[in-house]
Amino acid sequence: MIEFLPLLMFAALAVFLFSGFPVAFVLGGLGLAFWLLAVLLGLENPLSFFLVVGRIFGGVVNNLVLVAIPMFIFMGTVLEKSGIAHDLLAALGVLTRRVPGGLALSVTLIGVIMAATTGIIGASVVMMTLLALPVMVNQGYDKALASGTIAASGTLGILLPPSIMLVVMADLLSISVGSLFMAAVIPGLILSALYLFYIVVRTSISPQMAPPLPLSEGPDGIRALLGLVLKSFMPPVILIALVLGSIFGGIATPTEASGLGAAGALALALLKRKMSWMTLKAVIDQSTLTTAMLFGIFVGATAFSYVFALLGGHGMIVDLVASMGAGPWGVLFILMAMVFILGFFFDWIEITLIILPVFAPVIAALDFSTHVAWPEMTVIWFAILMAVNLQTSFLTPPFGFALFYMKGSAPKEVKIQHIYKGIIPFIALQIIGLLMIVAWPEIALWLPAQME
Repeated sequence: MIEFLPLLMFAALAVFLFSGFPVAFVLGGLGLAFWLLAVLLGLENPLSFFLVVGRIFGGVVNNLVLVAIPMFIFMGTVLEKSGIAHDLLAALGVLTRRVPGGLALSVTLIGVIMAATTGIIGASVVMMTLLALPVMVNQGYDKALASGTIAASGTLGILLPPSIMLVVMADLLSISVGSLFMAAVIPGLILSALYLFYIVVRTSISPQMAPPLPLSEGPDGIRALLGLVLKSFMPPVILIALVLGSIFGGIATPTEASGLGAAGALALALLKRKMSWMTLKAVIDQSTLTTAMLFGIFVGATAFSYVFALLGGHGMIVDLVASMGAGPWGVLFILMAMVFILGFFFDWIEITLIILPVFAPVIAALDFSTHVAWPEMTVIWFAILMAVNLQTSFLTPPFGFALFYMKGSAPKEVKIQHIYKGIIPFIALQIIGLLMIVAWPEIALWLPAQME
């Protein structure tokens, strides 16, 4: 029984995650329960409790890198609550009105821009559902296409920097946040391009699925159009360029850049006179609740993973992988399949904080030197594969959170069947993007290699 305690720990986690209790309490409670069991069985000294506390304090509470998370959350919430994102969507809709599926393309582009300002998937999906889905439905768009486009583009924020998930992954893997940000840029843009290509092809073949905006929509004349671009399109794009440019240029750390982004978003809202005291209060409330939820899970997951390591879980997994004789590629594909399946049931936070600390040492020990041009960056490549894979966890039923966010804020005529039908092509595009990065690691590693 003692040898199988780590397996029992995982089995208990699988059961209690479906109990409805908050994930942070499940992770922390199981960590504490199995530590007590280990003490009762004589496997651990009671004083080892303070090792767990020390790991939580040093890994979460005292970690300056994680300061970037509340700042990026605040930045994205300001853009949502102040209506700046709404103006950006309207401007893009006008600019793409002559292109097949122009409104769907606009939603995808706004998803890319929102991704580069915040990693809050719930905010992005809900905002675009409220703003774009009624307009698309009223214009005669196919409900499945409209739903799938919004859900998929809304989840890009989990991959494109400054993604909160990448900050968490970099901390768990002890790698540079800046390097991981750079590694995610090209894969994120490739996924965006796949979405755009699919929309153009699909709407060209079946124009009735996406009727174009009438030319009477929007400003009259070039001068008015330029005014719309300068007023609604350029300000958030300049803010994104400042935040990401300061990171990639080595001018600021991601933590410092997050502060720049938060201050810039607030200044932008004030300049546009869209920040009242009530709006500021709503921004602070939502940012505080989101941050508290994330850090509660960090604390619980740290306790769980550390107790799992104390019980010999890491060694057991290494031995299990070695006994399978699957080789590096077999291990990688098994792990990717496991993450994909877990994505049907759990959020990225649980999967990341449970899987990465356990399997990262295994991946680091595998030899991909004949396939990866920069073998020392194998862990970064693995992290990007995980990130792309985890993005699908927001789209895959039955528990795809983006689908729940959308259904909760969609018009009544949009049924859950439309949403499920609409996301299937985009899940296929996600898998194609993942396989491309597996086949050509340079997609993820070229940019950080140039910056070394």
